[in-house]
Amino acid sequence: MVNRVRTVLGDVRPEDLGVCDAHDHLFIRSPKLPGQELDDVPAARSELAAFRAAGGASVVQWTPYGMGRRTADLPPLSRAAGVHVVCATGLHQAAHYDPQFLDALRARLPDLFVSELTTGIGASGVRAGLIKVAAGFHALDAHAHWTMAAAAEAHHETGAPIAVHLEHGTAALDVLDLLCDELEVPPHRIVLGHLNRSPDGVVQRQAAEAGCYLAFDGPSLAHHATDWRMPDAVKALADAGFGHRLLLGGDTVVSGARSVDGGPGMPYLLRQLRPRLVATLGAELVNHILTRNPGRAFAVDWP
Repeated sequence: MVNRVRTVLGDVRPEDLGVCDAHDHLFIRSPKLPGQELDDVPAARSELAAFRAAGGASVVQWTPYGMGRRTADLPPLSRAAGVHVVCATGLHQAAHYDPQFLDALRARLPDLFVSELTTGIGASGVRAGLIKVAAGFHALDAHAHWTMAAAAEAHHETGAPIAVHLEHGTAALDVLDLLCDELEVPPHRIVLGHLNRSPDGVVQRQAAEAGCYLAFDGPSLAHHATDWRMPDAVKALADAGFGHRLLLGGDTVVSGARSVDGGPGMPYLLRQLRPRLVATLGAELVNHILTRNPGRAFAVDWP
């Protein structure tokens, strides 16, 4: 078995990812974010360069199908910055799409995911390296059940990891009940996002015990209330033996949050958050979380 992380420039060894922002966005558009779209190539280039200057080496972009991924622009951006970029397939919550757009996907969603993972996204030649889906606030609606079932089917065909947006950090255990118990996705192939946005240490511990990866993503001024408690939450999980299951990401989703537009952006993860985590956890564990864990979480023995 030869596991590789599927980047926009091809498959790479897990250990070659280097320091990884495990959940972020270079491009994203949504009717829920009018006027705040990430849709500017020069800004994305500058943001990647700033991340590289801060010591970053790879970014996993969780922007799914139909939300302005600008896939064809990702390879030249990756080359110019010298930063590995992983692209996603999948679907977000229904509110991010026109109902007619979703209706057109009803009969072919698993095939779409598989195609984007194995053949490529449109004419770009870029292959996705993960499937992104989303839960609702404390619940899984019919849309979530449909998209997660399609994601599970695509996972079983390709081995691709499934990354899950948890609305305000909720519904983590409901997601695991569906994906793992009902749809038989191995827990270590699931990444739960935004757990830092819900301070429920019991749920975090139960999710870790289930065997999935836990992403503490979206720190910064945009989510200030979560920053101060993140080091303690991460330390509690590490002390309980789950340091190998933790991931860190920035989750920049609006234009004003980019560092090049005056926000914290991708560099915040390394310039501000990393020193705070080092003071609580120690440099060795933080380095492990930023470098080794993402390689394991996103590496696949691709067919």
